[in-house]
Amino acid sequence: MQHAGNSRNTKALAALMTPLSLLMLAIQFNVSAPVAAQTPSANAPNSSTSGPAYPLKLSANRRYLVDRNNQPFLIVGDTPQGLMGRLSEADADFYFADRQAHGFNTVGWIDVTCAGPDYPTNTEATTPDGLRPFNGFLPGGTDFKHYDFSKPNEAYFTRLDHMITLAEKHGILVFLDPMETIGWLPALRNNGAAADYAYGQYLGNRYKEFLNIAWLNGNDFNTWKDPKDDELVLAVAKGIKSVDPVHLQTVELNVHTSSSLDDPSWAPLISLNSTYTYSPTYIQMLHSYNQSPVLPNYLVEAHYDLEDVGKPPDYGTPSALRREDYWVMLSGGTGQFYGNRYTWSFAPGWKSNLDTVGVSQLSIWKDFFTALPWQDLVPDQDHKVVTSGLGTYGTLETRVSQSDFCTAAKTPDGSLVVAYMPTARTITVNLESLKGHAIARWFDPSSGAYIAIPGGPIANTRTRQFTPPGKNHDGDTDWVLLLDASGR
Repeated sequence: MQHAGNSRNTKALAALMTPLSLLMLAIQFNVSAPVAAQTPSANAPNSSTSGPAYPLKLSANRRYLVDRNNQPFLIVGDTPQGLMGRLSEADADFYFADRQAHGFNTVGWIDVTCAGPDYPTNTEATTPDGLRPFNGFLPGGTDFKHYDFSKPNEAYFTRLDHMITLAEKHGILVFLDPMETIGWLPALRNNGAAADYAYGQYLGNRYKEFLNIAWLNGNDFNTWKDPKDDELVLAVAKGIKSVDPVHLQTVELNVHTSSSLDDPSWAPLISLNSTYTYSPTYIQMLHSYNQSPVLPNYLVEAHYDLEDVGKPPDYGTPSALRREDYWVMLSGGTGQFYGNRYTWSFAPGWKSNLDTVGVSQLSIWKDFFTALPWQDLVPDQDHKVVTSGLGTYGTLETRVSQSDFCTAAKTPDGSLVVAYMPTARTITVNLESLKGHAIARWFDPSSGAYIAIPGGPIANTRTRQFTPPGKNHDGDTDWVLLLDASGR
């Protein structure tokens, strides 16, 4: 993450694990074997009975995620990256409870270790009460860049165990960043690829029994085109996968615009294509959607609530965030990570800035799409559905707040068309793209209100023009057009 003005389980732990693998791992890493490494049972149900059944996997068509019961999983995520370095367990439980109450089902990501430019005062990457992630240093150094990865601190990782378990209690999936690359590339270099791989194996072995996790490598990994740096980050991911091939992995590459599959070296490892952009979201989302191999595509990072991002800076207003929310889903997305200036780093005042307008409107977005077969929506890339009134496509240099481009998608059976207009204008829709007569409604993304369009049901013949009903609840002019021919 690179932001302007900022360098950036109700169930108890279910099983006591003392397997031979942990003993061997302890020998390998030259640390004492844990007396009782506690993880949730792989056969136990989730504590949140109405929530997803973890772990997640890819759908049959590889376009979206499903849970263990093959139910579609829409990523509704927050990004508490600094949680390990900033929060006590009590505060973490408070935070997870708040996010669950607002409909979040994911936190992505949590940095396993917090140090570097994003955390300038945490020079030893400790927890708030002083637990270090590693028990020793490499020769020649005493800072976090010289930590010896072969000496993990059991107390520190037990704390991380507890954090993941707290998230599971609230039904939340946790993306873990094993070694975030803004701060930790020097440490990866100093330890070397073999030690990096072994560290990945340590993490993979420790967390393979936790159902509610996934792995997100990188974070502003701007030097991935350097084969030596790429090899080091890949080594950690390969180490994890060598002992835990089940949990999803992905990677976030370079700021300001990138997709995981831009680096073909990661294709054999990852199960999610992370889209990162401060530009109009649909541009890079469609790039990811069209990449090969086909993978679920989600927005890992974009505008942050209450913060300037990008060059030139563009502020994270509710209007800008709504644009990104709806562009994502109508450009082939399987969800997104929301970001907040206060909660990515848990800056002073974070508790007072949890429940913003942006969060409330993200909940509206989640409720809107989960009421629809969102997983079947296909982007209208050739504009055969919305044929005119699209606005200007723009470029990577176009600010989100200034983009007026209309995105649209439909289900292959023609039962549903959804179009999002960031600004008011008349659009023309090819009604022959629908399978039958349709109920037409406007949806206000700022309030969640629906407005029926007179004259329905409308016939699926010819074309028709649609003009939104003035300003929305927030006084802005963005609206969603919903044409439903499902007969529901």
